[in-house]
Amino acid sequence: MSSPSGQVLQQREQLDLFRALPGEDMAPRDAQDLMAYPFFSLAKSRRTAPIDFRSGNITIRVEGTQEHGIATIWDADILIWAASQIVEAKDAGIQPSRRMQTTPYEILRFIGRGVSLRDYQRLKAALDRLQSTTVATSIRETTGRRLHRFSWINEWKELADAGGKPQGIELILPDWFYSAVLDAALVLTIDPAYFRLTGGIERWLYRLVRKHGGRQEHGWQFDFRHLHRKSGSGTRFSDFAYDLRILIAKQSLPGYELGIVRIPEDDMELLTFRPVPLAARG
Repeated sequence: MSSPSGQVLQQREQLDLFRALPGEDMAPRDAQDLMAYPFFSLAKSRRTAPIDFRSGNITIRVEGTQEHGIATIWDADILIWAASQIVEAKDAGIQPSRRMQTTPYEILRFIGRGVSLRDYQRLKAALDRLQSTTVATSIRETTGRRLHRFSWINEWKELADAGGKPQGIELILPDWFYSAVLDAALVLTIDPAYFRLTGGIERWLYRLVRKHGGRQEHGWQFDFRHLHRKSGSGTRFSDFAYDLRILIAKQSLPGYELGIVRIPEDDMELLTFRPVPLAARG
């Protein structure tokens, strides 16, 4: 019987190595499942309380370690970079792979971060959280009863030459994520301005709106309590609703106009959103 380390080595050797493409002008792509469901912590502070979500046949449980906590919505930028690479390669007739090699610089530039030593250290911490966060979900499991279990990154390592000079990083993506990104119907292009959104709820809301709002002229609407459940946020509903109202007043989501409809008799607030016509954007 082979050891766990031997199995990991065997898996790595069986996967072709995909070297990341130049990404300066690459359109950011996001996986629709990650946009629609609560897979990430929305807090900048470490979250160790699990995310539990159930709706119909959909089950999601996300757990983090005491050391690293659950991967955050800012950490998910790395997965957006990976999805963008896979789609770009596929469209260009290049065979992608779950085993990817790149440099921290390439990822940081693509996701709109700085390239200081502190930014590199934050990127490594994000990779650690993605690797140590475990997910169990019924999404895309045909029976709805079985759960697929994985981490956002199976493993990652820093590369160096014989003299110790850094040669980038290598990471292996989970099959659940990779399979979704290979399916064009499960991927959406997002606005590069997304990376400039600073708030956790703000980022989550953009992804949800982009997933559901799409290009529908009259948009969609969701009640606040439904949004609170769907976000997986660890905050109280009253605080979440307050943050939503501030976001609606800011109108900071690229490409979308937000509004509130109040229904006093039901003590309900609805978030409305619709695409802003290109001609009307600043």
